[in-house]
Amino acid sequence: MSKFLFKLILFAAVFPLFADVPVARISDDSQLRIRLRDAWFYDTPANVLSRRSAIEQLPSGEKVEVRAVNGRNEIMVLLSRENSLGEFPGWTQGSWMLTRRRDTGAGVLIRIFLRSDQFTYIDLKPLSTDKAQMDVVLYGGFMARSLPIAVPFERLYTMQLNEILRLAGDKFPRKYFDPDLAMYRDSQRFITQVRQRLGEIRYADDGAIDENGNFIFIETLERQPSGSAGVNCSGFAKWLIDGCLRPITGKRLSVSALKMPFGDRGSSFTANWENRPSEGIVIPLDHRRDPHFGLDWIRNLAAEANGTLRSSSHRALEEFEVRGSNFSQILVNENRSFVIHNYPGFLSEAGYGFEGLHALLYTLAIDYPFSFYLAAINNEIGSAVTAQNPRGSPRLRQYYHIAALIPYFDENGNFRVVVFESATESSFSGFNRRYPGHYINLVQIPVPSRFDP
Repeated sequence: MSKFLFKLILFAAVFPLFADVPVARISDDSQLRIRLRDAWFYDTPANVLSRRSAIEQLPSGEKVEVRAVNGRNEIMVLLSRENSLGEFPGWTQGSWMLTRRRDTGAGVLIRIFLRSDQFTYIDLKPLSTDKAQMDVVLYGGFMARSLPIAVPFERLYTMQLNEILRLAGDKFPRKYFDPDLAMYRDSQRFITQVRQRLGEIRYADDGAIDENGNFIFIETLERQPSGSAGVNCSGFAKWLIDGCLRPITGKRLSVSALKMPFGDRGSSFTANWENRPSEGIVIPLDHRRDPHFGLDWIRNLAAEANGTLRSSSHRALEEFEVRGSNFSQILVNENRSFVIHNYPGFLSEAGYGFEGLHALLYTLAIDYPFSFYLAAINNEIGSAVTAQNPRGSPRLRQYYHIAALIPYFDENGNFRVVVFESATESSFSGFNRRYPGHYINLVQIPVPSRFDP
């Protein structure tokens, strides 16, 4: 993707929106494009750039701003629909863009926004003299790539949107553009309930609340001093799940039980660095690294949550650990330009690369609208050789931080991800940028009907 198009998308302002309509009901603008074709799509780039922007009106009454934007090697013709604020940001639902080369004027890309979201769109590009191709992109993840469309590219200049999608057939993933907003009311209620209770706790290193309601240290199970008692990221995740289950079970979970190994992970080598007294492995404190602590913790929490909120048959790891992925390639920002990288999806000893997390959560929100997720962040960590530690320590994959992620669509159809971690709420954009090159393992939790920690 060119730096020109990258800037247009990356720096687009975010506006409040009215809810979008289903894709099949997006008002047709093909007659407008027929009228604009010669003057805007085929005239020389210099002439196009000299034209003033114009406001057109569709038969539906919707307004469309037609304008040209100049780039270094290309120009873009935008048919930008009006949003609820009377603005024309370029990506309101139904907006249409044509990118043309500056030197020859040839069209190289059509982008159509099927939702009022600059990160969800379809791209159409030339494939051969008689065929075009379609990419379907959701937050950088390719839900379809190079899908053949059996018409010449320039025929798409004036073709109706629904006809284009019909040509794509059942390979076009329509459901990811048509969320049912009513299905996210439980998530919104849960988020509100958690926010109302956040003031009751604070952060404290190695802290958690045990099954008796006492603030203890996770490592030793000893009571915390009352004046500084609190929870760390792990203790906060327990507080969150306790709040989901206690209205049903009447009790909190055991800290000791949550520390137990769960499922396949690690190897005989990593066992030399983790303390497992129940298996006869007792590691001196100065040699202990507990590489899988965060992974075991969220798996145990998820087993309890799914066993209680769903059924006992859903306590198995394969029932709640997120392992699928709907895309294998993603757009990655490199030097202020998007490039395409392969994305392997779930890796058994790591989870998912952070670069695909936004797209993954978007698809999970559509596929599982009544769920949220506990996340264990991990990376390979080792220490350098020093005078105090002449041998250093080996690089081990360590699950060292835990957070809760709640993806949902708000009442206006905007996709959101709420992050709760370490007794506070964080922005998802900051969270997502915090861990470049890291991995994240996710377990699925049913959204509860009531929250009371």
